[in-house]
Amino acid sequence: MNDERKARVLRAIVEDYVSTNEPVGSKALVDRHRLGVSSATIRNDMAELEREGLIAQPHTSAGRIPTDKGYRRFVDWLDDVRPLSNAERRAIARIIEHPVDIDDMLDRTVRLLAQLTHQVAVVQYPVATRARVRHVEFVSLGPARLLVVLISDTGQVEQRIVDLGRTLDKEETARLRDTFNSALDRVRLDAVAEATSGVEVPTALRAPAQAIAQVLVDLAKSNRQERLLMAGTANLARSGVEFGSQIGPLLEAFEEQVVLLKLLTSMASDTDRVSVSIGRENPHESFSTTSVVSAHYGGESAAARLAVLGPTRMDYPTTIAAVRAVAKYVSVILSERG
Repeated sequence: MNDERKARVLRAIVEDYVSTNEPVGSKALVDRHRLGVSSATIRNDMAELEREGLIAQPHTSAGRIPTDKGYRRFVDWLDDVRPLSNAERRAIARIIEHPVDIDDMLDRTVRLLAQLTHQVAVVQYPVATRARVRHVEFVSLGPARLLVVLISDTGQVEQRIVDLGRTLDKEETARLRDTFNSALDRVRLDAVAEATSGVEVPTALRAPAQAIAQVLVDLAKSNRQERLLMAGTANLARSGVEFGSQIGPLLEAFEEQVVLLKLLTSMASDTDRVSVSIGRENPHESFSTTSVVSAHYGGESAAARLAVLGPTRMDYPTTIAAVRAVAKYVSVILSERG
């Protein structure tokens, strides 16, 4: 059996099984694909692929289905990925361009990925290790209550209400706002505590200033926490039969963001390629029947990953193309906003 035909037969089995969810037989391969050989030759080729652990026979007299190893070989052999159509690219640009803020953009992004791939989509908030304070704003909410807003240069917005103990007039509020904006101008989020500790204000404003400073420190920490957005869990439920008894633990794992974050960070960090983790290649047992297609997005000041999760019986070329394109668009938008 030559390697070129081996690749063609395996690719045909993967494509047919992904399309039909039915074991693939030699006659079906001959009828649907121009392999240039007889059914008997195809049967011999399939027997060789089975000995190599790339395909398996689910039960006697059935056709063959790809194994995790077979899917891995198929993905590694992919020398071309189906490009998205012009209509799909226009849809991506239309949906995620001109976001209100980073929360709005990531919400649009995760929903778009789920729609494009018909799988579960996950987007990690940018890990703003180098993010800096862009602006601080205060909004009076009534007697002694102030809304403190912290905006980072990655576009992320954090806000919290603080009880000041006494009511501030407009001039006092404006003075505190200007003081904190001056002290925190372009300060890194991990240095907010140090920068606010040295703020000098009149004696009458020291107590409110201390309360505001503590809130700003907390908001800076919140801004740097690793968080996830998810969409498309209904797609997972529709594929439940493929996960079998693993559907319960998988759904539980989705609820634990720490598990998902570890899964994403365990994948390749190469910023120029899409990473694919198949079945038992995933480190967490709950994802042993799942494939994860992930890509890096963002720049130096704020980087993260977005991913699509679904059954190993996945349309890999289409999913890889969608993940790659969306990651690219989001990165461009982030760079423009920076």
